[in-house]
Amino acid sequence: MPDDERLRRWRMVLGSEADPETGTALSAADRSVDAALAALYDAERGEPGTKRSAGLGSSAPRVARWLGDIRQYFPSTVVQVMQRDAVERLGITRMLMEPELLNAVEPDVHLVSTLLALNEVMPEETKQTAREVVGRVVAELEARLAERTRAAVSGALNRAGRTGRPRHSDIDWDRTIRANLKHFSPALGTIVPDRLVGYARRNHAVQRDVVLAIDQSGSMAESVVYAGLFGAVLGSMRALRTSLVVFDTAVVDLTDELDDPVDVLFGTQLGGGTDINRAVAYCEQLITRPGETVMVLISDLYEGGIREELLRRARHLVESGVQLIALLALSDSGTPSYDAENAAALADLGVPTFACTPELFPDLMAAAIRRDDISAWAAANVAGD
Repeated sequence: MPDDERLRRWRMVLGSEADPETGTALSAADRSVDAALAALYDAERGEPGTKRSAGLGSSAPRVARWLGDIRQYFPSTVVQVMQRDAVERLGITRMLMEPELLNAVEPDVHLVSTLLALNEVMPEETKQTAREVVGRVVAELEARLAERTRAAVSGALNRAGRTGRPRHSDIDWDRTIRANLKHFSPALGTIVPDRLVGYARRNHAVQRDVVLAIDQSGSMAESVVYAGLFGAVLGSMRALRTSLVVFDTAVVDLTDELDDPVDVLFGTQLGGGTDINRAVAYCEQLITRPGETVMVLISDLYEGGIREELLRRARHLVESGVQLIALLALSDSGTPSYDAENAAALADLGVPTFACTPELFPDLMAAAIRRDDISAWAAANVAGD
């Protein structure tokens, strides 16, 4: 074995403290692997991922990502060992089994991401408690975001369904009166409506189809949590037919779980590769009314599948009338890392492509349902776009 390769291997085994002895410069790929290892094993460096018991909440976003990313760097047998080590080193088991520690933790999106990443290697006796922790975070997020989402989307649906020839039961009297104030008759002491404003098929039919396709690679951990919650909220609205699909190199349809956002989240598997083309191909099969469909692809667009096929499918969806949107992230964590070349290619095809915060997502969905110009909406509402 060449000396350089031998030194490289020793450097990877011993960690950054061996830099002076080995004098080895790591490649970009090796640095990524080294970072994933350091997150769990370099206790002296103080990285998130060092041993702790009750401080996971706000300090763990990188841990959640790395726990997913290791599936890209190591074979499954090694991943399982590392994830079991993470359960111990992160204090997950102790936290979930000791109420006083659990009560000291402020559960947040990052902690949820960590629990989801470790779900498959978590001891059975702690899984129910993990679900309870996730449930607490979901309840808090729902209280903050769910009603606003329903209100924004319902308003957009009502506006989209407004008609000038409503049935009597569908007349919007408030808007009808305001639209006809100039037709007040002093002789009759009332308004004589010139036109009626109401809703077509209000509450009688599905008005829009929504397809959410969520990339569950390690870098998308926070986005997966928020997207799962929003999927459940949209799935609860009778005027929408909502489908939720998660993907890495495989595709999983979680639509049947939409009545419980916790079940949706535990149906995900953070980490691994990414085949966006395969996911979009599956979503194409779900679309039966292109002109009435909003499809949101939530992905950093690092494609491991066939890029040309992905762009061909995107073009076909746009040309068929689907309102296709690509969100590079659905999170509060600042500017995301993403494949700029694929983002530009999708934008050239007429697919609005940008990152979005959870607070803005309800308004985004409302704009999409109204079939507003989403690129213009993003330019006006998304910082830095």
